[in-house]
Amino acid sequence: MTVILEINTLVWLGELSERYARRVTLGDVPEEVWDGIALPGIDTVWLMGVWRRSPAGRRIALDDPSLRAAFRAVFPGPPGTEDGLRDTDVTGSPYCVRDYVVDATLGGPDGLAAARARLAARGLRLVLDHVPHHIAPDHPWTATHPERLVRGTAADLARAPDAYVETGSGHVYARARDPYFPPWPDVVQLNAFHTTLRDATVDTLVAIGDQADGVRCDMAMLLMNDIFTGTWGEAAGPVPAEDFWTYVIPRVRARHPHLLFIAEAYWGREQPLLRQGFDFCYDKGLYDRLVQPDASASGSAAGAADAVRHHLRGGPDDLPGLVRFLENHDEPRAAAVLPGERGRAAAVTVATLPGATLWHEGQFEGRRTHLPVFLTRRPREPVDGPLRDFHTRLLRAAATVRRGEWRPVTAEGWPDNDSHRSLLAWTWTAAETRHLVVVNYSDRPAQARLPLPWPGLRGRTVRLTDLLTERTYDRDGDELAEQGLYVDLEPWHVHVFGVDRPGAGTEHQGAGRGAG
Repeated sequence: MTVILEINTLVWLGELSERYARRVTLGDVPEEVWDGIALPGIDTVWLMGVWRRSPAGRRIALDDPSLRAAFRAVFPGPPGTEDGLRDTDVTGSPYCVRDYVVDATLGGPDGLAAARARLAARGLRLVLDHVPHHIAPDHPWTATHPERLVRGTAADLARAPDAYVETGSGHVYARARDPYFPPWPDVVQLNAFHTTLRDATVDTLVAIGDQADGVRCDMAMLLMNDIFTGTWGEAAGPVPAEDFWTYVIPRVRARHPHLLFIAEAYWGREQPLLRQGFDFCYDKGLYDRLVQPDASASGSAAGAADAVRHHLRGGPDDLPGLVRFLENHDEPRAAAVLPGERGRAAAVTVATLPGATLWHEGQFEGRRTHLPVFLTRRPREPVDGPLRDFHTRLLRAAATVRRGEWRPVTAEGWPDNDSHRSLLAWTWTAAETRHLVVVNYSDRPAQARLPLPWPGLRGRTVRLTDLLTERTYDRDGDELAEQGLYVDLEPWHVHVFGVDRPGAGTEHQGAGRGAG
């Protein structure tokens, strides 16, 4: 199972430089820092934002009123102070790429190579960004390869100055956009339909594959033929017979057969993108259901649990190809939107499902301030020690649990008690291990019987060990086989059980009726 830690590289290196009272680049990060990243259960590190950023993009960001308002929300103090916004705090967006060369301020290509070697020595893979949809207005292609972009005219620029821009090369290009939102002011639109752009994308990804073990493709669904046509129409030219990713990915894999492809994807496009060659796609649908307590139309206390359960039944064959997350650089901090026990319940959910798990640097420590990617530093925040300890236990437990076959469990209730609907439950079964995960994803107590899928329970005492608390529960195997496991969980509480194997009976200790 793939477990990814996303790091905002520029901010992280700045904080390390402050901590060690010297300039720290990717090439000379202290060994103990890499050791701290190599947490049990983490196998992949995404160094977000290593490529050379755009000076033109920075100037646009500094002049954009909405962006400056977002920056001031992070640093609301007097301008130029520690708690106030400084112009030096603002840089070009990491998704406004000037060139796919590691920024010299971060250590350059040699620094990245050294970082990759340090990660590999600890058994960790390296993932980097690729932005296939747009480039900076001062990217070399705007002067040398106008055919690779969606072009406009002077009349377009005069008619819609927010949608078009004239670059330093004298060409007019469309500003990049998501069809549901206004154009992004700091980037210009690549033309997914043009063969030379597709071939150049292959070359770029091959170069990234020379430097990393995986690539996270920004807004990958926007390049799909039907979406691109719906966004740009005739401005993009004839629609190719082959979709963008089915053209690009096989050609990259011819050079890098094991390169991990991760798609940022929305709008239910996960399955098509997986079929087009991606290893993983964002599971934004699960995220949305976890953060909205009234996600079901019924508005009942079990609404979020019902919505999550329905989501997990939607495409079982694709579950291993989805990336589960509670935050990333685009989303609010989990500690802010999922506080307390509810956040822990959500974390157990995403950590123990099939597929990849994405964690965000600072999430374990309970950071609450969402940082725009344009900023070079972030406010100081206290560390939530108990939350960090919880995540340490969860990472270890999830690494143990996610082996073998995953199977959802349908909780069973009683005519006068429907609280079982608040419970999410599933098992993992391997040759030598069996595990059961139970999450009360609601703000009320919940009771249920959980049918267990395992033979060999009868005629003995079965021990369940909660991997998060180390508490043990002994249960009669005949009762488990006939009626299932009885659970009684307080709001937002969880169990991550290891279940002893058939033939590994235990002495009876404190067997109570409920596990709660």
